[in-house]
This record gives sequence, C-alpha cells and structure tokens, in this order.
Amino acid sequence: MIAGEASGDLHAAGLARALTALRPDLHLVGMGGRNMRSAGVELLEDAESMAVMGFVEVLRKVPHHWALLRQLERRLVSGKVALLVTIDYPGFNMKVAAAARRHGVPVLYYITPQVWAWGAKRLPTLARLVTKAAVILPFEEALLRQHGVDATFVGHPLLDRARALPTQGEARAALGIAPDRRVLALFPGSRAQEIARHLDDFVATARLLEAQHPGLDVVVSVAPTVQLDAARCPYRQVHDASFTVLRAADAALCKSGTTTLEAAVAGCPLVVAYRTSGWTYAIARRAVKIPFIGLVNVVAGKEVAREFVQDALVPSRIAATLGALLVPGGAAREAQLAALGEVRASLGTPGASARVAAMAAELAR
Repeated sequence: MIAGEASGDLHAAGLARALTALRPDLHLVGMGGRNMRSAGVELLEDAESMAVMGFVEVLRKVPHHWALLRQLERRLVSGKVALLVTIDYPGFNMKVAAAARRHGVPVLYYITPQVWAWGAKRLPTLARLVTKAAVILPFEEALLRQHGVDATFVGHPLLDRARALPTQGEARAALGIAPDRRVLALFPGSRAQEIARHLDDFVATARLLEAQHPGLDVVVSVAPTVQLDAARCPYRQVHDASFTVLRAADAALCKSGTTTLEAAVAGCPLVVAYRTSGWTYAIARRAVKIPFIGLVNVVAGKEVAREFVQDALVPSRIAATLGALLVPGGAAREAQLAALGEVRASLGTPGASARVAAMAAELAR
C-alpha cells in the first residue's frame, strides 16, 4: 500500500482496517504515515519525507524517489506480493504500478490521478498498468471506462469519516467556544510550503474580518505534526480535527484540495485560496484543462465557492467575500449552503473503505 501524502495516509488507513477485517491472513506493508501505522501497516517509508506539491518542487525529491522505487521493485520481484494498492500520489505511484505489472503483480489504484484536470495523456498508461481502479469522484468512472480502465465509483471516503458529525453546538463545546459566538476557520494547508505561502495572508484576512465583525472567534486547523509560530499566527490552533472545526465554524477560508470537500460535507460555507511558486503556476496554467482548482467546484461543475488564486489572493478581497458568508440568513450564505448540499449528495454513500477492501481481497487471491 503506497500513499505519499497526509490525505492518502488517512484514506489508506481506513482501507487497511477494512481489509484486515476481511482478510486477516494478509500482511500489509507499504509507505504512509501515522494513520497507516496505527491501522497495522508495516511502514517501509514515512510519507512525510515525500510530501511536496508543484512541478518545480517535486524535482528536489527525484533522487530519493528513485532510491525508494528500487527498494519497492526488489519486493515486487520477490514473488511474495499478492497485490499493490496505490493511493493517489500519481507521479510516484504510476512508476510503482509499472514495476508491479512488469513482475506480474496486480494493481489496484484507489483515488486515481486527476486526468480530468491535466493528465489526459496518462489515460492509456493507466489502462495498461492498472488491474482495477477505485474512483472517488462521481464523474471519474465513465471517463476512465471510456479509455479502457476498469473503474468503479466507490463513493468518497470522507463520508466514512463523517458518519456521525457533531452538531454546531457539540463541536463548539468540544472546542470550548461559546454557542452564541461567530466563528471563522482558517485552513492554510498541511505542507510546510503551503503554510509558508498562505499563512500571512490568511491571518491578515482574519484581522480584517475581526474589525468588521467584533467578537469574531478565529480558529486555525492544522495537521497533527504542525505547530505554527505564534508571532505569525495569534489564533488558537486545533490539531487533527478538521470536521469538528468546520462544524463549529460559520465560514471557512480554505486552501484548495480535499479540505474544500470536507467543508461541503460539513455544511460550512467557504472561500478557496491558493498560491504556489511562480514557475509552478506558469506551468500549471498551460497544463490544467479545467476552470477551477477547488475540488468542491470541480465536483459541482461550477463556482460554488469563490476562488482566489496566486496574485488574486488579496486579504481585502477575500474578506469582502467571507464577510457576506458570515451573515446569518444572508443571501450569499444561503445560496452556498444549498449548493454545498448538492455536492455532498453527489459524493455517494458511506462505505468506500469497505468497497475497496472487497476489491483488494478479490484481487489478492
């Protein structure tokens, strides 16, 4: 099982637990993080050493990637591997999948490359390398099947984590926030490079909103291993509790990615913001074929949540949009809440981990 990022580690852990319950005879080995380890996966590599984003940034990791790939291929050629499960992280995982196919090991790809955004050239390779694909966005199954990939929509794994969401009152009680307060949540990212590029502007936006909404509480959601500098971030930090923070909040400022879908599932109005390096952005503008970067908007097929990308990430502009979402019963807030409900409904039903575990158990015979 190979996951290269925090979100992949989380989804892989859910799969590992479901697979262990179904096939306790299987020994789970791979690359991931603390969630996979706690789910019983023997880790060959900690995913934190691999987690980078951007075309330029990835180049720095190339030597380490190749060394790890050689290590994994030695396992794949041993004859003792029943199945390779790749989870997201396509730049590396497509190479591992190629090695698996060379040595006759079936490949289950869970959370496939985002070929609908910029990787359409990968589709023939995906069809050649992948035995079975488990996709988590509703439009992916038909797209991949059209290009020869045996793909099945399994629902989004976020719904497994959201089976029993707290009410707003329960979430605020858990965080020690009074029930009558107005709350803004900040999600600057989980990677060091994301935080470096987002945090100051996110904090500046929050300060503007504090001036406009006296008594506003601001909470920052961060990954378990992240500790933000109090001099840069004067707000309370909450670790590893994104759904609780979103349920407690009246609105959220989120970097693009899975967090935007978490907000949809939690029913929290949001604004999407993202900044990367100048070189990466220049390359992405030429490569990306869709008009949105926030997954909530990609799934909706329209701009449900306003996006502020690169030079457009200006605190005063973001604050103006977020301010309208903080108004109880306001038109902007109510319209977005309705659209977020539609997005959540399109993500399928809970049980993604169990469905993928059933596929894995069958392929590993």
